[in-house]
Amino acid sequence: MTRRRIHLFSASRASGRRARTALAAGSTFALALAGLTVTTTSASAASTDLVLNEVYGGGGNSGAAYTHDFVELLNHGSVPASLEGLSLQYGSAAGNLGGGSAPGSGSLKVDLHGSVAPGHTFLVQLAPGSGTGQALPEPDQSSTAINLSGTAGKVALVRGTTVLSCGMSCATDPAVVDFLGYGSANDFEGHPAVATSNATASSRGGAADARDTDDNAADFATGTPTPVNAAGESGGGTDPGPEPEQATIPAIQGHGHRSPYGGRRVVTTGVVTAKKFDGYWIQDSAGDGDDTTSDGVYVYAGASGAKPAVGKTVTVTATVSEFRPSSRTGPNLALTELTDATFTEAAQQEKMPAPVLIGPGGRVAPAENADSGDGSGNRVDVETTGDFRPDRDAIDFYETLESMLVEVGDAQVVGPTNSYGELTVVPGGTTGAPRTRAGGVRYASYDTPNTSRLTVDDEIIYKQMPAANVGDSLAGEVSGPLSYDYGTFRLYPTSVPTVRSGGLTKEVTEAPARNEVAIATFNVENLDPTDPREKFDRLAGTIVRNLAAPDVLALEEVQDDTGPECPDGPSATCQSDGVVSADRTLRMLTDAITAAGGPAYQWRQISPVNLADGGEPTGNIRVAFLFRTDRGVSFVDRAGADATTATDVTRQADGRAALTLSPGRIAPTDAAWNNSRKPLAGEFTYRGRTFFVVANHFNSKGGDEPLLGRWQPPVRSSETQRHAQAQLVHDFVARIRAVQPDAEVLVVGDLNDFEFSRTAQILQEGRTLVSLPALLPPAERYSYVFDGNSQVLDQILVSPALIGTRSAGLSGRVRGYDIVHVNADFADQVSDHDPQVVRIIP
Repeated sequence: MTRRRIHLFSASRASGRRARTALAAGSTFALALAGLTVTTTSASAASTDLVLNEVYGGGGNSGAAYTHDFVELLNHGSVPASLEGLSLQYGSAAGNLGGGSAPGSGSLKVDLHGSVAPGHTFLVQLAPGSGTGQALPEPDQSSTAINLSGTAGKVALVRGTTVLSCGMSCATDPAVVDFLGYGSANDFEGHPAVATSNATASSRGGAADARDTDDNAADFATGTPTPVNAAGESGGGTDPGPEPEQATIPAIQGHGHRSPYGGRRVVTTGVVTAKKFDGYWIQDSAGDGDDTTSDGVYVYAGASGAKPAVGKTVTVTATVSEFRPSSRTGPNLALTELTDATFTEAAQQEKMPAPVLIGPGGRVAPAENADSGDGSGNRVDVETTGDFRPDRDAIDFYETLESMLVEVGDAQVVGPTNSYGELTVVPGGTTGAPRTRAGGVRYASYDTPNTSRLTVDDEIIYKQMPAANVGDSLAGEVSGPLSYDYGTFRLYPTSVPTVRSGGLTKEVTEAPARNEVAIATFNVENLDPTDPREKFDRLAGTIVRNLAAPDVLALEEVQDDTGPECPDGPSATCQSDGVVSADRTLRMLTDAITAAGGPAYQWRQISPVNLADGGEPTGNIRVAFLFRTDRGVSFVDRAGADATTATDVTRQADGRAALTLSPGRIAPTDAAWNNSRKPLAGEFTYRGRTFFVVANHFNSKGGDEPLLGRWQPPVRSSETQRHAQAQLVHDFVARIRAVQPDAEVLVVGDLNDFEFSRTAQILQEGRTLVSLPALLPPAERYSYVFDGNSQVLDQILVSPALIGTRSAGLSGRVRGYDIVHVNADFADQVSDHDPQVVRIIP
């Protein structure tokens, strides 16, 4: 899975939703913020950077200082510290960490996200009580998963997101970064800290006195809670603060991305238009008549908080805050929300406001323009810099509709329903954007971000989103509140949409002629023996029927024989088994192919160094070759290769090029391949003629900023490594051609970059290679659909000896090239990538 839920935060969807823990994670790896460090010190030695700085469990109780429990972290190191992959875990004074009846069980944990600057704190807001006390300063992360005791308990900062199996003896567990046992806790560092009360917290005392001697009694003192967030904003103890201000919803939203009432208590009135598991939307029924201000706002109540009935008019007293999904410091746009809210039903009930139509006939987003920033081309934070221009900038346009009821009519599906209950649409009648054969929107350049697309999300109709393919449509009007998450604007329908089929079917490619050889590439999406048999059978069927059983097949995302035994990465509770072989994985696939009526494929691959090639933690991902010998193809074996030994090029006695190792890896110890899959070169023959295939899986786009995010223009930070990888592959092919200018070379695989990208340009420099995707009709140029943008990630490039001298179209020894659209457009996928195949006459 190359691009599931990326953009500088965890791949788990649940992590982005403040209390929806029932959702399954997508990709199971976490993406570390570039340039940040992760704590590596266990509680068995004094922590050198991240520590628990303050713990308060009396939130909302009688006599409480604050309405919510909280844990405050402190980075007393000298460099930023990442929280990705860490968690807070809690146990009662006499219970197991995690809260379960047995060690390693329970759900009393919070998976952390974001980072902590040196000398700064990070405030995690936890469960509320009955409402007594003052609101915390704006938290850096919120969760209701943990309800701390006001007097005694155990809190652990843990390296990993799985509940530790140490039960009641966790203070010295190697996975623990820092640990606090207070009051009558049965587990602690050294001695327990003094018990707390509803009015007191256990605190280290801040950056100036952040000692960590691994003795809770010595390190922590009990006193008045002093919560401080990453921005340095602090709470005010039991001071109730000023009286709330009267403000309309449009005034709260204001002109721009951030509310002019931020951090202030307000009283406002609106009609409840919708609600979901952790809150509800209210909207001014009349509005202020100004299309540049939103008339709606979301009220965050928490999973257990009271929520009024839809259609009721309520008066809400709350604090205005800006909630940034996933990470306070991340690239997502912030949502103006009302928090720490109470409501009363208004005496005068008002009519439900009509939804605003988005698209032709209604309000239309500015075409292909995310945000113009400050007008000078400089990179800006659109929330704080530049003009607010909803008429010109799509990000500003959608801000004016934030949390309002909106609708789209006869929406066209441009991204299929996925496992998260999401699909992507453009409003019916939308024109202008380049389209694909299936009716999707093609991502044709960095200047065309497809600003018309909306994610239709099952946040309200949980788990009821119907299956839809690209080219289908949603009949009639689909309406609900407009929101934002994971880099896209989202419509949460209040009723289940009806899908109208577009009749799309899966492609079948042309089989090779007798004198042709078919070479294909297919990303099989983290394949390993723990996958259900159905996946192997469906992959086999796709290879045999849709791909016409190619002669050579390069596979990406083949995992080892035991799969990801530690999906959250190695930890004290889960150790890597050290298995790196993929023979069982490949045997299961080739046996399934034979059972599906296909040939008896052989394979070649090189097992990686354990945990060195990235991908799903402990899965040991790699590329591999399958090949069939019944049609005259042979693999040229030259022994001696291993995970760290590079293959090279040599000149044979007849003057032709050969590989020194076959199969062999290209420059596997070069830093360009750090934590990334290494390319595999193989030498093949067909009826006495030699051709070379290089299988690739370049590093993912994890870490790139979203097209419709806070910072514009977005930075594609992952490109740097891909450019270095492309240069190494280019140079390797150039060495083959330096020995033999007419050498037949194919570079294939998941390059994780577009046909117009700099990565593709580097591979082609000096016409060393020619990109085949760039020669296809534009409507066929895609192998992947991400957030409604159909795009090329997988590619086949060939040496000039195969393509000939023509500058456009297929020619020479290339007899056909096809991206076989069987997955990317469809809700029913066996992989998230489309395979592709080229037929050549060697």
